[in-house]
Amino acid sequence: MEIKEPAPAYGNRRYSIEEYLDLEKNAEQKHEYFHGEIFAMSGPKVPHNIISVNLLSSLKQNLKGKPCRPFNSDQRIHIPQNTLFTYPDISIICGEINTLENDEWNILNPSVIIEVLSPSTKNYDRGEKFKLYRDIPSLKEYILADSENIVVEAFRVNERSHWELEEYKQITDSLFIKTIQFSISLEEIYEGTKLAHT
Repeated sequence: MEIKEPAPAYGNRRYSIEEYLDLEKNAEQKHEYFHGEIFAMSGPKVPHNIISVNLLSSLKQNLKGKPCRPFNSDQRIHIPQNTLFTYPDISIICGEINTLENDEWNILNPSVIIEVLSPSTKNYDRGEKFKLYRDIPSLKEYILADSENIVVEAFRVNERSHWELEEYKQITDSLFIKTIQFSISLEEIYEGTKLAHT
């Protein structure tokens, strides 16, 4: 996604969750919802998409036959604790998939969320959005992959229920996703981008 502090759509009036979901069914582009406001999401640049596909392809292959499943940015996530509806670049759900009132649209229980950072989204994804994601009881890891630099940040919940950060900055490093016991090299994450050759 390419939103900053997300840009309001549909004017400045407040919408109910039911109205938002109804509008989203027929919308040509995706929108976030937060406390009655609806925000437009515009399409990402090519490096962002390459990184997302690299991660998703590797995750799908690794998780085949296992109890965890990866989803792409078409999957909407809802956080009842703070009203947010959003579309992470990648989400991983382990075990049974729980959706809002069993609607099979809005997943409630991601274990891992991955966002690929764009210039206009990185502050939002690191700051306000991360605060909102931390309200998800099932969330164990939040991973940010920069699309402009070789930098991956992995936030994980420790035994004391505190979030800890581990950074990966070398192309020879490997990102470890503890929840699914999965490693992927940064070389593979950034393959096909100009960053892989710098």
